[in-house]
Amino acid sequence: MLLLGSMPPGRLPGPVARNRFDKAGGGTVTTTEAEPWAIRTTGRTAAVSPLRYPGGKAALAGFFGGLIARLNIEPATYVEPYAGGAGAGVALLRQGIVQHLVINDVDPAVFCFWTAVVNQADQFAARIVETPLNVEEWRRQKEIYRSADESDPLALGFAFFYLNRTNRSGILNAGPIGGVRQNGNYKIDARFNRDQLAERIAAIGNLKSRITVIGMDGMSVVQTYCADASAFVYVDPPYVDMGGSLYLNAFTHRDHADLAGKLDQHPDGNWIVTYDPSDFIRQLYKRHDVREYQLSYSAHRTGKARELLITSRSISRIVGDS
Repeated sequence: MLLLGSMPPGRLPGPVARNRFDKAGGGTVTTTEAEPWAIRTTGRTAAVSPLRYPGGKAALAGFFGGLIARLNIEPATYVEPYAGGAGAGVALLRQGIVQHLVINDVDPAVFCFWTAVVNQADQFAARIVETPLNVEEWRRQKEIYRSADESDPLALGFAFFYLNRTNRSGILNAGPIGGVRQNGNYKIDARFNRDQLAERIAAIGNLKSRITVIGMDGMSVVQTYCADASAFVYVDPPYVDMGGSLYLNAFTHRDHADLAGKLDQHPDGNWIVTYDPSDFIRQLYKRHDVREYQLSYSAHRTGKARELLITSRSISRIVGDS
């Protein structure tokens, strides 16, 4: 059997075709020379996060849950240094697979959102139910968001949430769904199911004693938790390509290199990194196992675009020896 750890660093598998570690508690993984690593998903894990995020990875929750079990981490702390929607972490916490969730995001609006959801869930849910869904309100919430007043986490966090749910593709610098004239095929309320979103907020609020929200630089969080044997760290930094158009806190090439350097200091930590495919990233992580993957939802539904999956030594040993 070809072990991940026995492969030349930074290289993808050669011409093999075999089933591998069950990525989602019930699926299988098949690798071939021409295809990416297929990670089969199970369930609707993406539905637990209240946010819409470009490149959101909630569907990886099953994969992560299987790894955490194989690592024998108990009790397990799941950490997202660049949390965004934190869909996988919320799913694992709600399913009882991890006992604690650490959500970190340096963006003040994202930090305020999670702070308000965890600590003021009832008030947040009430705003979801009561706030008008029209362009006038959209403009008002946009002004609150632009003011970036962190002294009122509920107001700033809700403004961020409102724009995330009403903007095209959930992108903060995009316009409202349906346009300002609301003459598109979909209207501003298309992604704003009040009852469903309020329920998600309430469910997270009920778990507040098991959630820690941080607003630090992600690299500091990586440095802290990658040294913790009880932590599983999922690092999902801004994309290399198009990062500036998707993220308000996009990375420079130096930032990507600095992050790789932090992870290099913890080769035996329990961490995984995902990126958009990039030769620059492959070179940065040449000391680690790097491969392309693609989520596989079912035989009749194609997966998402290929991305890179980078693993620490402890995790490489599991997926390579299964």
